[in-house]
Amino acid sequence: MVERPRGQIAPPPLHRMETDMKIVTEKTIHNTEVERLVAEAFGPERFAKAVYRLREGVAHDASLALVAIDRSVVVGTLRFWPVEIAGGTPALLLGPLVTAPDRQGEGIGSRLMRAGLARAAAQGHRIVVLVGDEPYYRRFGFVRSLARRLDLPGQYDAARFLARELVSGALSGVCGLIGLPDRQVLDKVA
Repeated sequence: MVERPRGQIAPPPLHRMETDMKIVTEKTIHNTEVERLVAEAFGPERFAKAVYRLREGVAHDASLALVAIDRSVVVGTLRFWPVEIAGGTPALLLGPLVTAPDRQGEGIGSRLMRAGLARAAAQGHRIVVLVGDEPYYRRFGFVRSLARRLDLPGQYDAARFLARELVSGALSGVCGLIGLPDRQVLDKVA
């Protein structure tokens, strides 16, 4: 037992850090748990958001969909969706990134982000965009300044629209509206 000066509170036990949590590719058997986590985190109003318009009728990229599994339970999820900028520049739309409410603060989201972005880069993707809080996503290379010349359909908070280049200079000279990928990309993903 560690002795502490009088009045100092001991830190909480690290029991959750001693787990067998794994980051794995999402499979069909995870769908129900993933949808439950997303519904709990964002509620039914999520369907009215601009980014959901870009997901309608398009399958997420299954090779980039990740889940965090701990003791056979899904405790986190991350998905990427194919999009195009101004009808010609391929990109990925990141999200949702969700961690189970009782597991937040354990680094699960960070592990999912690092694994997902590494996988996207390894597959040759060059640009990733998202709508989220810059103070959180900045640690993964997402910044508002890279998204300033880009636009999303519908209403959104421009201050939360962020981008990251997986290849340096990938957004150089790129501007315009982000939309659904062309038919060929849809066929590959579906």
